[in-house]
Amino acid sequence: MAVYLDYNASAPVDQRVLECMMEVYRAHYGNADSRTHTFGTDAKAIVASAREQISEILRIDSTDLVFTSGSTESNNMAILGLLEYAVKSGQNHFITTAIEHKSVLEAMRYLQTKGCKVDIISPDESGRIKPEQILSLVTEQTLLVSMMHVNSETGVIQPIEEVGEALSKTPAYFHIDATQGFGKLNDTLRKTKYDMLSVTAHKLGGPQGVGALVIKRGPNYQRPPVRPLMYGGQQERGFRPGTTPVALVAGFALASQLCDKEAEKHMMACKKIKDQFFTSIAGLGYSLNGDPQYCIPSTVNISFHGIDAEGIFLAVKENYAFSNGSACNSGSHAPSYVLTAMGLPEDRINQAVRISWSHDTQVDFQALAGYVKNMI
Repeated sequence: MAVYLDYNASAPVDQRVLECMMEVYRAHYGNADSRTHTFGTDAKAIVASAREQISEILRIDSTDLVFTSGSTESNNMAILGLLEYAVKSGQNHFITTAIEHKSVLEAMRYLQTKGCKVDIISPDESGRIKPEQILSLVTEQTLLVSMMHVNSETGVIQPIEEVGEALSKTPAYFHIDATQGFGKLNDTLRKTKYDMLSVTAHKLGGPQGVGALVIKRGPNYQRPPVRPLMYGGQQERGFRPGTTPVALVAGFALASQLCDKEAEKHMMACKKIKDQFFTSIAGLGYSLNGDPQYCIPSTVNISFHGIDAEGIFLAVKENYAFSNGSACNSGSHAPSYVLTAMGLPEDRINQAVRISWSHDTQVDFQALAGYVKNMI
């Protein structure tokens, strides 16, 4: 069986989380919004507890956390949910970066079709946005800045603390896509000033199909003027209708707790794995894509000189499973839009592979290096 090295796309469910969800499925199968019997109140209590647990990790009020189907929905809600206000108020300027997830970029492009002004900023070859690139564009008309915490393709950590601090002194709202950072860099998230935050469960050992959007109340107790994208019920305080997936929510909360408790140990183990990777490929010609000074320990984006990425995938697919970019773009054979935005040459982009792992990954990188060496 191939070694799984695509954790930035989705992580396996932690066994403890799976057992927690199975117990909910077996014994707590009521609808959390059924108020006339104990099965409903039991399910509602599980959801309330999960909301408290995740909110405690982020140091937010539990009423500010809305469960969603994942970060794609959360990102869309944070951005498109402001459209009505932007059109009515005339405060219709949005800022984001060219290396965001497609759920941000495509939502921003939709805003443009509705008359909104959108500035999309590209990084340099480091893959890291400079705070001044964003802050120099902020005006009184700026409604939202949306920026990811950790890039899913390069693993490069973005300067959300600096941007959040500066934006807190302006009328603009700040949204962070923390899909790849939550569960790994929680201390940073707790210290950062923001108005909205997207997180998901399946990157940290939780189930696919559940995530959350934090919509904070400001000093005047007013939330960002987000409107729901769907209608059909008053679940999640009217922001998101539909039956709450109780087992998924419970699994999300437990996965979040486990990662928060074990984050330091996990990151140290991931760094050891990364060190082993670089020791194994010593002597091979390669270029790292993204500044390693700011790269998360569980990710590497690398171009092996003279070897097309597709060739590597074909050569190692029986033994290793990794990718050449974000899963949201995996159906396309177009070059990575993230690496393109960084200004990398086409041959280097075509040679790029993304390898991502977890703290408990067991892998022989020497064998992988052998495959690469034989292809040169």
